Amino acid sequence: MIISWNTTNACNMYCKHCYRDAGAKAEEELGTEEGLALIDQIAGAGFKIMIFSGGEPLMRDDIFDLVSHAREMGLRPVFGTNGTLITGGTAQKLKKAGAMAMGISLDSVDSVRHDDFRATPGAWQGAVDGMLACREAGLPFQLHTTVMDWNMPEVEKLTDFAVKMGAIGHHIFFLVPTGRAVNIEAESLRSEQYEELLRRIMQKQAEVKIELKPTCAPQFMRVADQMGVKTRFSKGCLAGISYCIISPKGIVQPCAYLNLPAGNVRETPFGEIWREAEIFKKLRTEDYQGGCGSCRYQKVCGGCRARAYFYHGDYMAEEPWCIYHGRRGY
Repeated sequence: MIISWNTTNACNMYCKHCYRDAGAKAEEELGTEEGLALIDQIAGAGFKIMIFSGGEPLMRDDIFDLVSHAREMGLRPVFGTNGTLITGGTAQKLKKAGAMAMGISLDSVDSVRHDDFRATPGAWQGAVDGMLACREAGLPFQLHTTVMDWNMPEVEKLTDFAVKMGAIGHHIFFLVPTGRAVNIEAESLRSEQYEELLRRIMQKQAEVKIELKPTCAPQFMRVADQMGVKTRFSKGCLAGISYCIISPKGIVQPCAYLNLPAGNVRETPFGEIWREAEIFKKLRTEDYQGGCGSCRYQKVCGGCRARAYFYHGDYMAEEPWCIYHGRRGY
């Protein structure tokens, strides 16, 4: 099971798609002692992988202590970061603390386009320098790309760049309109683009040794099956089933893009929220509506619950940009 903790709302960038609307540190963020206790509860609830994200997680002064404690509790600490704060020394400290892998954002092979999207001059070079620092320290890293209509044509080039840099993987995030991303909803992929890119990614996976993982595009499970591409994954959308996220203030929700609270760890122990929250119970029924409910890939795909909520107002509704669910009887 996987959990993501948005450790802070503070960030050194102001990216156009940020689901957390990060920038300034939020009031009443979980402190060090609360964070350490939360990690204990997460391990006790049976989670195995803990993603430290933000905002920018490396802006927390206590991040190395939190990572070290997570490792001591048997968790696998990994990161979602913009990469620009990873110096050689930072990479060494992260590795020593027990960090197992860094997910570094890179949205274009063109530095100008990446910097514009991240609203920060020098963001592209900073991310690349962060990758080089990780490589030098022997700290595994992977590329994270948020894909939209404007950078869809260069996804394979980004995969090739990941291979060249020595990354262990390339995870491609399909835009979900949440937070600041609602302002660029028109740039998100539609049905035919969605399908085309998933097939391109699966084709590319057959050509490279590093792991390619479409995220917030659970239909990749169907596409992989149809194309005969083997994958280690068993389920597309994990929201509320084997994944959840915790905000800087301790609010638990099914995923980063489904902004519906399941509870607050300051009021209720995390394990109890994970077991008993009604939204988690409903998601675990997998009783999806519309095309997702009648699709033969219902159990292995699940459709994007956050995208269903944004477009239909019902997180159990059908995935709006899936080209397949309308084919009744398949």
